[in-house]
Amino acid sequence: MWTDWIYRALVLLVVACPCALVISTLVSIVSGLAAAARKGILVKGGVYLEIGAKLSFVALDKTGTITHGKPVQTNYLPLSETSYVAPQIIAASLGARSDHPVSQAIAKHEALHASTLKQVDNFEALPGRGVKGMIEGQLYHLGNHRLINELGLATPLLEASLNQLERQGKTVVVLTSATQVFALFAVADTVRDSSQTAIKELHELGIKTMMLTGDNAHTAQAIAQRVGIDEPRGNLLPADKLAAIGELQNRNHVVGMVGDGINDAPALAKSQIGFAMAAAGTGTAIEAADVALMDDDLRKIPAFVRLSRQTASVLKQNIGFALGIKAVFLVFTLMGLATMWMAVFADVGVSLLVVLNGLRLLKK
Repeated sequence: MWTDWIYRALVLLVVACPCALVISTLVSIVSGLAAAARKGILVKGGVYLEIGAKLSFVALDKTGTITHGKPVQTNYLPLSETSYVAPQIIAASLGARSDHPVSQAIAKHEALHASTLKQVDNFEALPGRGVKGMIEGQLYHLGNHRLINELGLATPLLEASLNQLERQGKTVVVLTSATQVFALFAVADTVRDSSQTAIKELHELGIKTMMLTGDNAHTAQAIAQRVGIDEPRGNLLPADKLAAIGELQNRNHVVGMVGDGINDAPALAKSQIGFAMAAAGTGTAIEAADVALMDDDLRKIPAFVRLSRQTASVLKQNIGFALGIKAVFLVFTLMGLATMWMAVFADVGVSLLVVLNGLRLLKK
């Protein structure tokens, strides 16, 4: 009689082995990460696949994310003359010291017409506003609409010129001293071919979108309408972008942030999932992000969301298989109906089942 109870105990131990349950989670996450890597999406941990399935709002930077981040100068409007050096040379000299795409576009364009650039002393980047520096003893600013307002140099005529260019979706940069405006430079960037498609696919997945940019409200609205963004916000400093992410989270949204620059790093770190444009992005943005898009294709974001949801579905299936089948054989064991071969199937067989089910993700 005691041999029968020992046999039942051994069968119960085999049935109760948690191998299938442990493997069910691991194989699903690893397969999801591998499938994402095959698509050119590098995910820094399985937890972000789980969060990705719950994503409800995606915020995107404009320059270098929605657009190519390779703007070109389209307009130059002189407003007054500088004392000794042409405004184009001053702007090119300041822009060459900056790593911002807009400043680089001005520097590249004007350098073609300038024999030599001037030395810039005491150069300083003004995040979200522009740059400033000393040239031949004179302080100059090269900045956006926000900077002009801060310097108190906005006039009705200047505002009209700024608004006219901004409504065309252009970024306008102004060259000034502390007291005088010298020239306007308009820069335009081209929208990525993938942007409109990606936004449309995100909407189809039930995910809302917001654009966060340091550009003025007119430019932000023009670009947002072109690609279908739900909510554009302009004139934002890095701290404002961070606050916008916090606002969305306070509204109980699971938020993803997409960016490529240093200004985006705080918001990337604050969001539940940060997406970095890895091909053209800065090292700071990539370090702060949780997911890297290797070829800067925004369509990979909805692809990541779909894969995350599929991974979550397979994970639930595997856990259900592991617990359900073991529960059935556990009842058989307690009733004395299970054999050792049935117990082995309940352990090894279910483990193989969840592995094969998890590997289906590699075909996604």
